[in-house]
Amino acid sequence: MPDAQVTMKPIYADRASGQTYPDARSMVDAYIARFAERSGSPVAPLDAGGYTQLRRGSASVGVNVLEDHGVLLLVAPVMPVPLTGGETFFRKLLELSFLTTSDAAFALDAHRNEIVVRTLRRLSGLDYEEFEDLLHTVTRVADDWDDRLREEFGQ
Repeated sequence: MPDAQVTMKPIYADRASGQTYPDARSMVDAYIARFAERSGSPVAPLDAGGYTQLRRGSASVGVNVLEDHGVLLLVAPVMPVPLTGGETFFRKLLELSFLTTSDAAFALDAHRNEIVVRTLRRLSGLDYEEFEDLLHTVTRVADDWDDRLREEFGQ
């Protein structure tokens, strides 16, 4: 029997409120506005490329809607890659990424030669509580570890 491929239309709806959205960008824009209102911090809506940025503590988080890939990508820069001690440094990041980072993980942005905290989530079926939890996780990890890692490994 040949493999059957099932294609489902993405779901852009908030489970708690029942609000539905025509596309991922409008859903994430609504979530960003709700987050800004709840946190009391202004956050710009997504730009034409599906990107916005927010600050929490020392963390700056990029919110990226990658509709072509069907994912939400949250990225927070932590520090440049240290010039020395690479093996110890990357081992520390892998150990931290095992449990300390929750739904996020440390990653290497090779184009910028910097360490980031990032998380990916499929856009379809994303509800507001998940969105807010992912934002809090990325900002908490970046804010908790940026100064500690710089102090321990330089930069």
